[in-house]
Amino acid sequence: MSVDLLRLDEVTFRRSGNEILHGIDLRVARGEHWALLGPNGAGKSTILGFCGAQTHPTSGTVDVLGERLGRVDLQELRRHIGHVNPRHPIRSDLTVLDVVLTGFTGTIERMLRWEPSEQQRLRAAALVALVGLADRDDARWPTMSQGERGRSLIARALAPSPALLLLDEPTTGLDVAAREQLLETIDDLSRNEPELASVLVTHHLEELPESTTHAMIISEGAVVAAGEVSDVVTSETISEAFRHPIDVAREAGRWSARARRRLAV
Repeated sequence: MSVDLLRLDEVTFRRSGNEILHGIDLRVARGEHWALLGPNGAGKSTILGFCGAQTHPTSGTVDVLGERLGRVDLQELRRHIGHVNPRHPIRSDLTVLDVVLTGFTGTIERMLRWEPSEQQRLRAAALVALVGLADRDDARWPTMSQGERGRSLIARALAPSPALLLLDEPTTGLDVAAREQLLETIDDLSRNEPELASVLVTHHLEELPESTTHAMIISEGAVVAAGEVSDVVTSETISEAFRHPIDVAREAGRWSARARRRLAV
């Protein structure tokens, strides 16, 4: 029997008097990999904020890792959630290994007078290898490529062995090769961390990893469709969400989308 690591029930959210989310329901079980898909401004990042215990709903309930928002120590809860944000604001010259080690302290920089245990160092090194950066573990943040930064942030998010991994448009700013390397890294997680659940936000179907199991399509703050990815990501649902006729295709586990051509008159 699957256990919900994440549960949103009838969630609404208002900002400056405007309701921007309307009755969102979501269930994420252990080992599932969800994608939140929709146009810019649809409400995807706001939903991810609930998943990461960063935002409270205006109404409805949010349960994360069995704890209800509003009744739990948020700082403690966030220690069990891995969050990958490509806009992570590192400003110093941390090495790849240092970046991963900050995942244990939940800080941006290495904490003064904090030294990782031998077990933490070994896990950090193993994660650096897992994301394909073993030969770059001494590379420094200012000189890393965007792809290397993205992979090091995934390793950082995994450092404290979270039950839930959140990826907020992780391929932002990457070229095609770096994007494919990052998606391969995400796919590898489903094999190496089989109990891990994840939620990925994107508005590009080409950025869906092959390991995606479920999807929620969102438009104007409402759910268009949600469920198993093969049932949900269709030409009909994507066209409805993006308010434009779009043909969706899937080949070798990867998705693509293109505007439907109009017939010449």
